[in-house]
Amino acid sequence: MDPDLPEFRISDADRQEALDALSEHVRDGRLDIDEYGERSARVTTIKTLGELAEIFVDLPRPRPAVLDRPARRREPAENAPATRPARSPGTWLASSAVPLSAILAIVLYFTIARGMFLVFLIPVVVALLVGAANGRGRPDAR
Repeated sequence: MDPDLPEFRISDADRQEALDALSEHVRDGRLDIDEYGERSARVTTIKTLGELAEIFVDLPRPRPAVLDRPARRREPAENAPATRPARSPGTWLASSAVPLSAILAIVLYFTIARGMFLVFLIPVVVALLVGAANGRGRPDAR
């Protein structure tokens, strides 16, 4: 167990594994019945790795695997970018073309082409053109 992480909470499976290890220590004669009773009662109520480690501090293996497992630490990534990578203007335009054409269709509908539902085909055509342009040069996905 990493001594820096005693506040990590343990699971029911970890508690059961601790009880099994304590039973084996009784069978091997390392603990008497009274010590086993005290420690097993504590195991059923503990919540953290630090508390579990205290129970096994004077006992050799077997002990719960969670105590032997190195804790995973999250190290901050060095030189991690704080923002998204820059996109080229062409990429930005391609990803924004359909929403922009939908806005243009709505504006045209309410200003110039009142009653002409065909203006709503503009975003469909733009989506088809952008999709065809983005698919160019890629291998067939069949």
